[in-house]
Amino acid sequence: MRRFGWLRVTGAFLVAAGLQALGSVLIEGYSEPFAIRAQLVLSSLLAVAAVGQTLVVIVGGIDLSVPFVIGFANVVAAQLYGDGWPFPLVCLVVAVLAAGIGAINGFLSAALKVHPLILTLGVGTAVQGAVLLWTAGFPTGSAPEGLTKFVSIGAQAWMLPVPWLVPATFVLLLAMMLMLARTPFGRRMYALGANPVAARYALIGPVRMWTLTYALSAVFAAAAGVLLLGFTGSAYADVGQPYLFQSIAAVVIGGTALTGGQGGYLGTVAGALVLTEINTLLIGLGLQPSMVQAALGAVIIVLVSLYGRAAHVRTMI
Repeated sequence: MRRFGWLRVTGAFLVAAGLQALGSVLIEGYSEPFAIRAQLVLSSLLAVAAVGQTLVVIVGGIDLSVPFVIGFANVVAAQLYGDGWPFPLVCLVVAVLAAGIGAINGFLSAALKVHPLILTLGVGTAVQGAVLLWTAGFPTGSAPEGLTKFVSIGAQAWMLPVPWLVPATFVLLLAMMLMLARTPFGRRMYALGANPVAARYALIGPVRMWTLTYALSAVFAAAAGVLLLGFTGSAYADVGQPYLFQSIAAVVIGGTALTGGQGGYLGTVAGALVLTEINTLLIGLGLQPSMVQAALGAVIIVLVSLYGRAAHVRTMI
């Protein structure tokens, strides 16, 4: 089973490399340094947004509130910073509020046994509505200069030819791999996703685990929203909409099973690279945005159809 997971991850990285080679042949300048930096930045933003989706899928759930939390964090951070709040305090407030939203998702799903597909979509829609009411549909504010430099495609991190976002995402990758593989919390996540009934006998409380996991999911979605504020320079409540299915697709492409109990964040990063490569390649070939969206949707459907039909982990033990 573990070998099968590594084959999926390796396959995703090979697909990303193949798409890069194909783009280099078909599109002039596709592999120029600036173009590669742009792809790495876009992949990193998606990888951050998909951290939480990876975690909730491992425990057997799904989080459709991710794009709404991204938009919520984007608008709230811009508004508070524009009102003169210190940016570290802004980040803390946004993280706490996002954790509360995620905790509600996880607690209600587990305690009331409501499918997270429905509940997270409902909570996310309510959050978006609250943001629109607060801003009257016209969010204001701006991003601090330091945040803009952190994510800017043209910036460099010391001697590296990429902005700080890229090495920071690599550090996040290592931290998440360590957490999932080496900590009791990570092992409990896999156990709960693999067999919820057996996990209860092992004294792993599903309500507590789902509450914590969904809280983490929302915090990382909020982090993506704040990073996108620096990337775009202005607040936009719908900035997270492209991440609705892309975060799920990145998880699935990377080999994390939708049935729960198997997978990891390394595969999600590979999936983010694949999706960014596909999107960049299609745009470079001159396809209209509507055609790009349709093509991405078709790819997601095919991949979910292939990977989502994998047998549950408990049937392979």
